[in-house]
Amino acid sequence: MVAGFVLHPVLHFEPSVVALLGAGLLVAISTVDTGEVLAEVEWPTLAFFAGLFIMIGGLIETGVIGEVSSTLADTIGDSEFGGTMLMLGASAGLSGIVDNIPYVATMAPITSDLVSALGSSGDHVMWWALAIGADLGGNATAIGASANVVVLGIAERNRQPISFWQFTKYGLVVTAVTVGISTFYVWLRYFAL
Repeated sequence: MVAGFVLHPVLHFEPSVVALLGAGLLVAISTVDTGEVLAEVEWPTLAFFAGLFIMIGGLIETGVIGEVSSTLADTIGDSEFGGTMLMLGASAGLSGIVDNIPYVATMAPITSDLVSALGSSGDHVMWWALAIGADLGGNATAIGASANVVVLGIAERNRQPISFWQFTKYGLVVTAVTVGISTFYVWLRYFAL
């Protein structure tokens, strides 16, 4: 499988195909009962993420993402500081509602357009604002990050359920503190110094 991942561009296989072929081969040669293995799979978590990615794909295909990109570029104009703070704050807020992986996948083309509109490329503060906001904002709610969903599933399976609101009560505090510190750092690093 490692060779398949390394050579996938030469072999013209997508990494997902390599992973599925490797998994299929392991299931075929293994003596482990497949029913036992399938019982350990977090099916609700997989269904949750499938639904999220389908929604994001629909938004891209219908042109909603392109419209959002144009509107944000017009709103921000040439204000790099304002755009950065908007990106960081909005990413932190939205990542608590939408899982941060599909959020970043959706926002990457928008961020690229914004960076181009500001006349910059490469290691731009807007990319850092997206990464920091989406990463730390995902701590706010149980559905904000993949790890949160997985941990809640594991906790429930082990008869230690954590409710959405119980998680959110602590998550919002952690998110507010970490995003506040990060916002100060971004301002200090890219705009004050």
